[in-house]
Amino acid sequence: MLLAVMATTLCLGAQAQKFGFVNTNEIFNVMPDKVTAENTLKQVSDKYEAEFKNLQEAFQKKMTEYEAADQDPSTPQAIKDRHNQELQEDYMKIQNFQQTAAQDLQKQQDTLIAPITQKLQNAIQAVGAEGGYTFIFDQAAGSILYTGTNAEDVSAKVKAKLGIK
Repeated sequence: MLLAVMATTLCLGAQAQKFGFVNTNEIFNVMPDKVTAENTLKQVSDKYEAEFKNLQEAFQKKMTEYEAADQDPSTPQAIKDRHNQELQEDYMKIQNFQQTAAQDLQKQQDTLIAPITQKLQNAIQAVGAEGGYTFIFDQAAGSILYTGTNAEDVSAKVKAKLGIK
């Protein structure tokens, strides 16, 4: 008797569950905030690239000048050594700049993308709560192993919640 009640309860519980799925990558890629963030990152990246190019050009110019001076047999070895040391230091500065720029771009990307991701997550949670879903799976993460007839694509509802047409 107890077994029959438990089986009936499990069946009723399973029928009451509502499942949905969404493709977060698809929605994220059409969010207007993403375009704004990408434009900001592009501007910053362009500035870093311009500065990097200036540093490389200055380094190349200095290297050409020093090579010419070092080819002159009357240039003392101490000057040649100083030239070599300066070039090594400049090269290291360029490498450090490149590394710092990459780190800063990553940090800015994380800072700009985090609120967009949170906004998307909030919209999914709101659709889930409003629609009475037990679970909403993310197709982009590959977390769907089986899509039955009882699952609903809630991407349009999430887009509507975000004001995306």
